[in-house]
Amino acid sequence: MDFTYDEEQQALREAVRGLVGKAYADFENRRRAVAADPGYDEQLWARLAEMGLLGLPFSEEDGGMGAGPIEVGIVAEEIGRVVAPEPFLTSVVLAGGVVAAAGTAEQRAEVLGGVSSGESLLAFAHAEPGTRWTPAAASVTAAEQDGGWRLTGVKEPVLQGARADRLVVSAVLPGGGTGLFLCDGDAEGLTRDGYPTHDGGRAARVRFEATPVEPLGEAGLDRAADIARALDAARIAACAEAVGLMETALRTTTAYLTSRKQFGVTLNTFQALNFRAADMYVSLELAKSMALWATMVLAEGSPEEAAEAASRASLAVSRAGRHIGQEAIQLHGGIGVTAEYSVGTYTSRLTALDHLLGDGQHHLRLLAAAVGDHEEVDPLP
Repeated sequence: MDFTYDEEQQALREAVRGLVGKAYADFENRRRAVAADPGYDEQLWARLAEMGLLGLPFSEEDGGMGAGPIEVGIVAEEIGRVVAPEPFLTSVVLAGGVVAAAGTAEQRAEVLGGVSSGESLLAFAHAEPGTRWTPAAASVTAAEQDGGWRLTGVKEPVLQGARADRLVVSAVLPGGGTGLFLCDGDAEGLTRDGYPTHDGGRAARVRFEATPVEPLGEAGLDRAADIARALDAARIAACAEAVGLMETALRTTTAYLTSRKQFGVTLNTFQALNFRAADMYVSLELAKSMALWATMVLAEGSPEEAAEAASRASLAVSRAGRHIGQEAIQLHGGIGVTAEYSVGTYTSRLTALDHLLGDGQHHLRLLAAAVGDHEEVDPLP
């Protein structure tokens, strides 16, 4: 299997690295960006739009670039490499992916066109208190009223939910199933309470009180399958971002081991520390291979194959992320746990990604449940 990028993909990676790498080459720039709302650099976000990166996964008819999962993964990995706080994963890949899957042609052109140009920030309001990584809504309900639709209930956490210009909301339909709706940020009966997350991002508790909304796509249809496909695509992109995070965490750790002195010699003099760094490298390479493989399956495989690949990659990346993040902090010693140093932030972001769309244990359970689908065989003599 060929994991190498072609010339256009290499050029894309260099362009993205040049932009976000320059913006966050100094870790203090990242700290300043997340210190104040909206938690990211809006000027950099506009430059990402100018480069066409915010419309990368959307078709040209919808105002995008018509690129595939591999190109999306390249951008996500470069964002992870400098732990950039811009909401590419949640606003473009996830929320935009839901609109691309379920919206009408007019809705896709309007909503995704605004996302691609950077004029509109989109958020996916799907998670609910007490639920865990399911494509179905549970407690937020939709009801037809006066010729329109209204939502009632609470969504939390909604990443960038307080800042978003429009929300894509899942809700239980009157006849059962999960519908999708578009909600304006200034809609009647909408309350948004924003707060910072541990990795420097922003989330919100969003309450709907008979809030008027617009059905996304044909009204009354169960959209759980569309949500599941969008979640799988976002999971694979999250794996790519995690690979970028782990690469920098490992590089930072090895640089520290070769420069920090103890007992008159650099730390890499001690063989045990070299072995631990080597184990980190092995974990990274395994996770990178799984993430690239899953991206290729998403680009060419069926939805069922993509779902399995997303779970396999997510499990591998979850384990590698925890291993590399914890070892990076341990090998740095006391400085590794300070807020001023970067490795703690990388580990925090890896943890956030792990829990965003289903942690390792969740995907292990999904994969284990499918083992029963295989025929039994006799053990080898």
